[in-house]
Amino acid sequence: MKKIEQWVRPNIRQLKPYSSARNEFSGEASVWLDANEIPFNPPYNRYPDPLQNDLKEKLAKQRGVMPENIFLGVGSDEAIDLLYRIFCEPGRDNAVSITPTYGMYRVCADINGVEYREVPLKKDFSLDCDAILQTIDTHSRLLFLCSPNNPTGNVFPAIEIERLITAFDGIVVVDEAYIDFSSRPSWIRRLNEFHNLVVLQTFSKAWGSAGVRLGMTFASPDIIGYYNQVKYPYNISALVQRYAMEMLDRENEVRRWVDEILSVRSRFVERLSGIPMVKTVYPSDANFVLVKMEDAEKIYLRLVTDGIVVRNRSKVALCGDCLRITIGTDREMNVLLETLKSYS
Repeated sequence: MKKIEQWVRPNIRQLKPYSSARNEFSGEASVWLDANEIPFNPPYNRYPDPLQNDLKEKLAKQRGVMPENIFLGVGSDEAIDLLYRIFCEPGRDNAVSITPTYGMYRVCADINGVEYREVPLKKDFSLDCDAILQTIDTHSRLLFLCSPNNPTGNVFPAIEIERLITAFDGIVVVDEAYIDFSSRPSWIRRLNEFHNLVVLQTFSKAWGSAGVRLGMTFASPDIIGYYNQVKYPYNISALVQRYAMEMLDRENEVRRWVDEILSVRSRFVERLSGIPMVKTVYPSDANFVLVKMEDAEKIYLRLVTDGIVVRNRSKVALCGDCLRITIGTDREMNVLLETLKSYS
């Protein structure tokens, strides 16, 4: 089994990260005179815990991992970007992913000067594992798999993801932004089996906190150690840390939200399927559905004119004439349904 260090960029292996007194001190101090803060306006006059230790302790207990398995970033996008910085040498290494999928994998690759290779899903949106493995070469460092996938909404079978994790000589990233809406188990519980596995989750979806911008990364302590080396010193504010601590106490409420979303989704899909302009409503394990429409571009523009915003995915691979519709309240979905009916 390869050590993580063998995949890490040489300059990152040798990096001496920024270190503050808050990194070097543990415990409760009575006098803080290290960071050029002023003594007024507590508690916001103080820099936040750079490693979010209290929050990680609480989150670790909830998710059944160790705090050393957790990195917290500004949304999942920070975690994705840092993976490129840690593992991919610009102009030499490459990342592999599927298409269609979440667009930030490619954007971060482009920003970091890393080749990005796309492997189309099959027509039924299933993984083409053979094609993925054929696309990989000795300079492939990252493999991104969004499951449930965005925009298709489907979860990929565990046996296929396991095959890719085992076969890939690099880091496999399973993005579980929508896992709370799925009946399938999270890959977090299998972190100890695969040292090259990274699992992304977020507070933005089921936890109703997109405006807070807090993403969770779960991986081996070695990978998390490199994350902590390359991140900005105080990447998560004190306000966000405090909010997340309080949010974790609302887990039962979040579960009720998820149950409600799933109930609304079921009713919406049943009624949507009866509208003549709707060709296909694809199965979904997420809080959205992908819908193939008759002339989706025209319908999208009419909806915008009527003050209803959905996502037009018509120009995305395999998603011709498709709209992605987020599940909102019963009232919102009924407004959309009645509006679509009026176009018939």
